[in-house]
Amino acid sequence: MELDRTDYEIISHLRNNARMSNKALAAAVGLAPSTCLLRVRRLTRDGVLKGFHADVDPASIGASLQAMIAIRLERHSRLEVEAFRSHALAQPEVVQLYHVAGVNDFLAHVWVRGTNHLREFAMTAFTSRDEVAHIETGLIFEHAVGDALPVFAND
Repeated sequence: MELDRTDYEIISHLRNNARMSNKALAAAVGLAPSTCLLRVRRLTRDGVLKGFHADVDPASIGASLQAMIAIRLERHSRLEVEAFRSHALAQPEVVQLYHVAGVNDFLAHVWVRGTNHLREFAMTAFTSRDEVAHIETGLIFEHAVGDALPVFAND
């Protein structure tokens, strides 16, 4: 699906405020509300907009510490990679999981209550698994998401 600059504007506005009304969105991108609604529906139908979510403050639910855990697998068979991926995503502490290239195979962004919870979680969820060769944990001091969206439209 080819996206034009208006599609990118719609995506950018919804990325920053998914609760924006269609009327306000249409005004912001210079479309009639009915045209804007059709575009949003098309973007959703075609999988460009994969969903709308609530941005939760981790501290408000008791997660006073965030960490990024780098996981290196012992072997890289499809079965073991998929098994680890499924296992990691089943852990409630894992809020995001990245399968990456390089020295490590996965990066898991986790929310935990504190350092003891982080240690227990890492030991129980990751180091106890046969396919895991090594983990390395880094504490996250701040997590921010950029406002800008790269535009790859040709027009």
